[in-house]
Amino acid sequence: MTAVGVLTRRFLLDYGRNPVNLVVLILIPVVFVWVAAEPMADAAKLLGGTGRAVETATTGWAAAFLAALAMFFQVGQARSADRRLVLAGLPAPALVVARMSTGLLIAALASTAALATLFLRTAVDEPLRVAAGTMMFAVIYVGIGAAVGSVVTDQVNGTVVILLVWILDVFFGPALTSPDRVQITRWMPTHFVTLWMVDLPLGHGGNLGDLAIALVWVGGALLSSGLLLTRATRNARHPDGSHRPGWAGQVGKSFRMGMRQYRRNPALWVLLVTVPVIFIWLSKLITEERFSVMRVIDGGQEVDMRFWLPDTHAGTMAPIAVASLAAVAGLFIALNNRDGDRRLVQAGMRRSALLVGRIKEVAAAVLVAAAASLTITAMVFTARQWAGFIAGTLLIGAVYALLGMCLGFLLGRVTGVLIAFVIPFLDLGITQSPMLRLEPPGAAAFLPGYGPYLVLIDTGLTDTFDETGASSSPRSGSSGSLQSSWSCSAPAQAPQNRCP
Repeated sequence: MTAVGVLTRRFLLDYGRNPVNLVVLILIPVVFVWVAAEPMADAAKLLGGTGRAVETATTGWAAAFLAALAMFFQVGQARSADRRLVLAGLPAPALVVARMSTGLLIAALASTAALATLFLRTAVDEPLRVAAGTMMFAVIYVGIGAAVGSVVTDQVNGTVVILLVWILDVFFGPALTSPDRVQITRWMPTHFVTLWMVDLPLGHGGNLGDLAIALVWVGGALLSSGLLLTRATRNARHPDGSHRPGWAGQVGKSFRMGMRQYRRNPALWVLLVTVPVIFIWLSKLITEERFSVMRVIDGGQEVDMRFWLPDTHAGTMAPIAVASLAAVAGLFIALNNRDGDRRLVQAGMRRSALLVGRIKEVAAAVLVAAAASLTITAMVFTARQWAGFIAGTLLIGAVYALLGMCLGFLLGRVTGVLIAFVIPFLDLGITQSPMLRLEPPGAAAFLPGYGPYLVLIDTGLTDTFDETGASSSPRSGSSGSLQSSWSCSAPAQAPQNRCP
């Protein structure tokens, strides 16, 4: 057990050695628990969920998000080192226990940060229940992060898998949406943890039944991830012992090398296609059937118009899915090639040619994600101006792909992934969302998705293109309340009409 203690201490020191990790430990709870809790509670009211439950559950969501990604990168980045330790004689169970102990300590740290933010923000009726539920969230996702890190070798794929599980678990769970609408969500990791944590008994054997099943998920996540991690560490193997092209040729060479990596990673293409499909399709499925009112520019004038919420909600999910995937793709293309690109520059490749080649790689990923998103969107939502809607989607993907590349040049993997996900979530999911307020706040103009999202709303919901400097009415920047956006939401015969 001495070896376990030493390794755990060293693993924690390695995590804390990067000060950005500690900054993110504060940033993520602030984003979810403080900033996004109220808008997400408003969204829950539209989707049939419970606003108060959402504000409490955000602590678990933040802790789970931090714990899963921290554990995934801890396991994934150290895979080769761990195998060498086993080859050198360290028992595999001792190494696994040390890794899992480190994950549990990180989970406790993430839970403490999330709970502290919640207690500073508002009064909590049952603090012990909320604290226990938050810790269960984090522990389950420690297991998920460890399991994915043990099985998935590519960091892009692993990150997207974790984000997909987390998004499905959170956005289609019993707090944010109506718990009775989609039965399949009962099989998501924290469904029963959420029910017990926010005290929403729904006939699953009562509160004790919810707690018992939640504890089964906790134990199962730790056990299965531990077994997978043990298997991965025991699969150790001993290591197996000109003319310079011009600028255009170097661009082509850089792009071909990147595409060769893509071809060796078919799972990435599957994820780029399936994530938008699941995200958009479920968004329509779980949305309550009613009308909502949104403020748009039609014929050069601002008007309040009524739209069928399930279709509109699904249509607005496409840019969020594309932006998130594009940011992650750009991030990892920059991160994975950073050291190799430096060596290529030292060997004589031009920086501009290398950069253009990498941008073309990102463009390929954006095109695939956008094509998948737009295909499923066309099945559930009819844009009024398809050409402009497609262009706006591609523009959002390009903006966030370039932003992801910038993050990759500046930040590490854990921090970069967290920031790359949080920015589109706050920008497109909260600040720009037409379902939460009639107009975006004035500060929204400084966010990356402001311009492209206005294009998407205009081309998706109106018959004329008004988002030009000459014809577009200036945005007042007011943040119309959710209640006012439903002021004329009575049923109507037509799915779209102007409010009186």
